[in-house]
Amino acid sequence: MTMAKIYQPAKSAMQSGRARSLNWILEFDQEIPKTIDSLMGWCGSDDMNEQVRLEFPNKMDAIAFAEKNNITYRVFDVRKRRIRPKSYAENFAYNRKQPWSH
Repeated sequence: MTMAKIYQPAKSAMQSGRARSLNWILEFDQEIPKTIDSLMGWCGSDDMNEQVRLEFPNKMDAIAFAEKNNITYRVFDVRKRRIRPKSYAENFAYNRKQPWSH
C-alpha cells in the first residue's frame, strides 16, 4: 500500500516572500530502503515514487486525489504564523536585552 503525506511547505528562509508556500504538496513516503553504491559511496534507491511531488491549490484537492487513487495519506496541518508587531525604535530601547552595536 502506498503511503503519502500532504502538507503545505514553510516559506523559504532566504527570502521574505511566501510564493512557493501557498500550494499544498503530496509526497510519497520511502518504501524501499536506500542502498549505498560501493564504488562512489552515493545513496541510491529503486523507489521511483520517492521522486514524485505533486502540487495542489488547496488541501481538499490533494485529499481527493489521494482517495481517488487509493493512496493512504497523512495530513499535516499548517501552524499559524505569529507576527509580533515591532517598530524601528525598539532597536534603540534602553531596556534592550542585548547591547546594540554595528
